[in-house]
Amino acid sequence: MKTYLTPVKEIERKWFVVDATDKILGRLATEIATRLRGKHKPSFCTFQDNGDFIVVVNAEKVKLTGNKWDDKKYYNHSGFMGGMRERSAKDLLEACPEDLLTKAVRGMLPKNTLGRAQLKKLKVYAGGAHPHEAQQPEKLEI
Repeated sequence: MKTYLTPVKEIERKWFVVDATDKILGRLATEIATRLRGKHKPSFCTFQDNGDFIVVVNAEKVKLTGNKWDDKKYYNHSGFMGGMRERSAKDLLEACPEDLLTKAVRGMLPKNTLGRAQLKKLKVYAGGAHPHEAQQPEKLEI
């Protein structure tokens, strides 16, 4: 028996809107990463991009439990000596709330070209408005 492989032209991708108000960051990110990869579909394949588009609104209203607002650190390096910079989750939320959710989802996707392509289907907005009304996204309750 042959394994069925969905042709790329026949993959159906839907658009979903997720409201991040009062949602816990990690639990929200796992559900979004699953949808981006397409693991919820019966046609899931590890080497194909079968996932849906996800639009997240109200990213600045996401929650963290415990002392993670102060204890959780995000690092980046400029490439020069002594160029390591660190930010707490609270500082990152104040500076750019979209990055907090994007970094959480990025860590749950494959670390290759397929994962980068899947991450491009994630659209995160700090406020309640988004410019994707033309795609007629469905509301996804997480």
